[in-house]
Amino acid sequence: MSNEIGVALDGPLARITIRRPPLNILTTAMLREIARAFDAAASSPGIRAVRLDAEGKAFSAGVDVADHAGSAIEPMMDALVELFDAAGRVPVPTIAVVHGAALGGGCEIALATDLCLAAERASFGQPEIRLGVFAPPASVLLPRLVGERRAMGLLLTGETIPASEAASMGLVNRVFPDATFSAEVDGFIDRLLALSGEALRQAKRAILAARARPAGEAHRELRRIYLDELMSTHDAQEGIRSFMEKRSPRWEHR
Repeated sequence: MSNEIGVALDGPLARITIRRPPLNILTTAMLREIARAFDAAASSPGIRAVRLDAEGKAFSAGVDVADHAGSAIEPMMDALVELFDAAGRVPVPTIAVVHGAALGGGCEIALATDLCLAAERASFGQPEIRLGVFAPPASVLLPRLVGERRAMGLLLTGETIPASEAASMGLVNRVFPDATFSAEVDGFIDRLLALSGEALRQAKRAILAARARPAGEAHRELRRIYLDELMSTHDAQEGIRSFMEKRSPRWEHR
């Protein structure tokens, strides 16, 4: 890894940090590094969550415009596909922590995570249309997250929206005050890490398994996963037993 993408393992938390302040403009090499970081986190034993954040005043103002021109465009597009494929392979929750502007490719990386926590001052947008192009990853991800009508509005106008509006449309999970943002994020993630790692993996798997199936087929597949795989784990039995016995659970798969 270069010094522009930081990777750290802190017990059950893997942390990926974009380090090209102030705007964290992404290069093709950085996109590939983030993809490798996601793959490394996915293969690390004991990881229960992956945090993606950034240094500087912006989360990321997008991919370097120079990488959209000439012979650079095809490697950049390949790197984007690699990154989103890698994010999809992570079996535990991935969390984007956005404290400033998340624009273009920066917004798309946040869209690729399972959860998004934003500061009040954060903003989101896909301004590619203003350059005469469109945003391929966002064209896939935004309609799934916020619905086609709202996605059309963002993608066709290129407007930037504040965190509060992003939360109202379902792009952001929680918005925290700027003054307490760091502590609020740490508390949110700590509560997630206190859960069973096996339950988190199975819950994420169930959601993804249902996504591409008709409702009836999805219900049957999730019934199979629940009965044949989840309920055979120690943590599923322990969670139910501890609730009935009115005590804290003792997770085996942390």
